[in-house]
Amino acid sequence: MMLRRLSDDVTVSDQITVEDIPALKQAGVATLIINRPDSEVGPAEGSEAISRAAQDAGMEARYIPFCPGQLEPRMVEDFGAALARPGKAHAYCRSGTRSTNLWGLSQAGAMPTDAIISAAAAAGYDLSPIAGMIDSLARSRGAAQG
Repeated sequence: MMLRRLSDDVTVSDQITVEDIPALKQAGVATLIINRPDSEVGPAEGSEAISRAAQDAGMEARYIPFCPGQLEPRMVEDFGAALARPGKAHAYCRSGTRSTNLWGLSQAGAMPTDAIISAAAAAGYDLSPIAGMIDSLARSRGAAQG
């Protein structure tokens, strides 16, 4: 598991295991966001096993499955709500890309689009294909883009 930092309070990664939970707790993670659908993994890596381990470690776990190509507005809202919880958050999927997309969209209007794109790029993810979507969300939230 390699944590990639998107902000002071948010990291993303590829698939984690139950054995990674203590390291996440040690890193100060309070909320774990599971974006990898259970249909992509076996039971040992599924949301139920990971959530149970996270809760046993005193962390909040949120299951927001994101199947490739099936982005829904409620996912962005749920992701933003999970980030609004106190403390640091860590999100994961197969590679971290879907989690980073949800993070970028959840930040629309709170951060300039360019800053969102730059933060993702610094972590190794390219959000430029969804820059227009981020701008559109920012406009709908009454914020400036760019």
